[in-house]
Amino acid sequence: MFNLYRVKTKVAYDGAELLPPWPPVTFRPSGITYYFPYRLYLTHLRDLNEPLVRAEFAYVAENLLLRGGYRKTHFQADQTTLQAVSEMGNLTSRIPESLDLPYAVTFQPRLTASREQSSPPRVLLFRELFLQAAVRKYLSVSDNLESFFVEAAIGQGEADAFEVLSEKAFPEGHVDLLIKDATPKGGARKVIAELKLGSATTADVQQTRNYARLLGNECLGAVLIARSHSRRVQERAREAGISLLRYETCLSDEPCTFGEIVSSLRLERSQ
Repeated sequence: MFNLYRVKTKVAYDGAELLPPWPPVTFRPSGITYYFPYRLYLTHLRDLNEPLVRAEFAYVAENLLLRGGYRKTHFQADQTTLQAVSEMGNLTSRIPESLDLPYAVTFQPRLTASREQSSPPRVLLFRELFLQAAVRKYLSVSDNLESFFVEAAIGQGEADAFEVLSEKAFPEGHVDLLIKDATPKGGARKVIAELKLGSATTADVQQTRNYARLLGNECLGAVLIARSHSRRVQERAREAGISLLRYETCLSDEPCTFGEIVSSLRLERSQ
């Protein structure tokens, strides 16, 4: 594991196919040309060079092992990993070389539920990955997480003790959201949430139940979040002990920014 950085800002550039440092890439079989309009600007915090085979990196290493071969560019670390890395290596005073783009024009990407309105990179089709990111950001606010626990009939009063992580790998697949004790003490309480962009199915209920079984007694609850749930899905969920929540966002006729989607997001118990 090399170095520790903090994301300072995220930028989308107009006309990025003409900007350095990466030229556009054209794939021969399809003839499609790709370029990179989205950039992260980082602050370099610590210099470190540590092997991944350490107890402190168990959460990340497990995800890498179980997701081997899966097309994924990064894995989210938990609070324990971040705390450990924050004490490794040395603080750095070096300022990374910056890419000077004084005349570049930025834009705010938007998301849409309509394929007809989709026009990358400015307007992107709202996919399940965006829903996962929006719900994770929404639940990272303590009051929202507290309301989530109440709606899902899990409990209340301890939201501050939990952290919300994305895509935890299991031997049978990966759960979309893992909500766990940020600093476990004698036990590691966990809540899992599966997210579906449209209507949930009975297969989704079974999948969520399987993940809960893998966690055993430390699993406080399992939640299936979708736009809607059929009566049959509701019956199966009751039998399996799975809580059902319905989500709503601002996505309707007009595209929205990611921030607007998070601000408008509502999670309610499915009736």
